[in-house]
Amino acid sequence: MTTAHLDLRLSDRLSAASPSATGAVSELARRLAAQGRSIISLSEGELDFDTPAHIQHAAIKGIVDGHTRYTGVGGSPALKAAIVRKFARDNGLDYTESEVIAATGAKQILFNAMLATIDPGDEAIIVAPFWVSYSEMVKIAGGEPVVVTPGEGRNFKITPEELAARITPRTRWLILNAPCNPSGALYTRDELRALADVVRRHPRLMVLSDDIYEKIVYEGEFTSFVQAAPDMRERTLTVNGVSKTYAMTGWRLGYAGGPAWLIKGLELLQSQSTSNPSSVSQVAAAAALDGPQEFLDGWRDRLRARRDMALSILQGAAPLLTVARPPAAFYLFANCAGAIGARTPKGDRISTDSDLARYLIEEAGVAVVPGTAFGLAPYLRLAFALSDERLKLACEQIVAACALLTRD
Repeated sequence: MTTAHLDLRLSDRLSAASPSATGAVSELARRLAAQGRSIISLSEGELDFDTPAHIQHAAIKGIVDGHTRYTGVGGSPALKAAIVRKFARDNGLDYTESEVIAATGAKQILFNAMLATIDPGDEAIIVAPFWVSYSEMVKIAGGEPVVVTPGEGRNFKITPEELAARITPRTRWLILNAPCNPSGALYTRDELRALADVVRRHPRLMVLSDDIYEKIVYEGEFTSFVQAAPDMRERTLTVNGVSKTYAMTGWRLGYAGGPAWLIKGLELLQSQSTSNPSSVSQVAAAAALDGPQEFLDGWRDRLRARRDMALSILQGAAPLLTVARPPAAFYLFANCAGAIGARTPKGDRISTDSDLARYLIEEAGVAVVPGTAFGLAPYLRLAFALSDERLKLACEQIVAACALLTRD
């Protein structure tokens, strides 16, 4: 049989989704660098710090001690106990070991949560700008992402009125990410309580609280959703991980706390897909959660200084770029409406934020991610979690490239 007679295709489920935009930009940056171009990437969401030494040593000791075999699907008893202690210590959340799970990154937990709970036609409310994978996960699970775009003047935070207006009988989830990737938005306790007042009126509605940037807060105070509304405990999945807090992106270890029935469903999915997360990463994660936390103050101070330096330099690109000061996470979310309609030195028109992002990587040698990928245009996301010298150079090159744009 020839290829022309074969019916070979991907499933409808997969065809509804798009590749990760952040991954695509990072891949382009790597490809240009491999060709000899000098590229500074502000596109990747990971710290440039090394994983702390005590965590590294715990992993090495774990290997020597034989922690290299299968564990329970949702994590070893030692790691689950550490997760329970972390939630109690940092968030005042009292989970049992049957109410927590570890997985191959927080991303896997988010994905499995959608698969475990969404039926075709169900809806998930997502606040724009949002992490690029939320909407695609909902689509792959057969659901419909419902995007709510708060005004920039409200620091990209959804109001109770906006939430209430978008809930339908098909709404299954409200996905909250605070501190937010990419905007750095941080909700107060009172703001979360007001949202909980709306959620209570809809028994089918659950809340996914993505707390992955919990420890990277410069101004204000972090509050997890269930901390603000303890009675929402049975309707909330609180997701976290070691990647952002402890510079452990490559270790691929996330965790969550939630109602036992949902955690059981997530374990079922893992049992038929990935099984347990890496046993060595589990040992390292337990050491991270139970170990010293004082070093985080120094990391935050360095990140805050980088944020402020980048902001001061990028002011030179105004009014083409306007950047608010994020209170948390390690991204700047720059409004680039002022650059739309301008022409490059080659005469090309900048019609979208994607055009501007491509221009910056080609002209300035700086990789950024267009806001379109996060559900809000025209913006650019710039990660400032890299060395002071490279960040300074990247921002200066962005300003210089913007100065070359002209109007007809």
